[in-house]
Amino acid sequence: MKTSLEHFRELLHAHMSKKGLRSTDQRRLIVETFFRAPNHVSIEELLSQVRSADPKIGYATVYRTLKLLTECGVAFERRFGDGLTRYELADDESHHDHLICVECGDIVEFEEPRIETLQEEIASRYGFELRNHKHEMYGICSKCLAKNETTKRARGN
Repeated sequence: MKTSLEHFRELLHAHMSKKGLRSTDQRRLIVETFFRAPNHVSIEELLSQVRSADPKIGYATVYRTLKLLTECGVAFERRFGDGLTRYELADDESHHDHLICVECGDIVEFEEPRIETLQEEIASRYGFELRNHKHEMYGICSKCLAKNETTKRARGN
């Protein structure tokens, strides 16, 4: 049985063959580093990680490789309202939604079957066959709430 990463490697290889692109050492390093990265990696974060192995890799090479991964369905591009584009593995096997802290930028992934069921019911009610969705909730995380409360007490509010 194939792992998800083997499947993603095959998707990428097929896409690159179709486009007539070569698999360079730099591209392979970027792809493998992306596969090992935590979810929601930005171009800058991935660039920093790959430069520790090959300092010659440039921003444009990482950018083009992430675009390639997105084009062939290996990665999803995410924007959480903070001006950064982040990328995560396009693992359809484990759908998740996001809680985003508007103060510190932390992102929490969660799975909630009731939300999935409700979305299906709503789509059906309006005659839609649901293919994909993104669910993002913005607020303030518990760490920032605690920090804000500490700051208020220190000021005497």
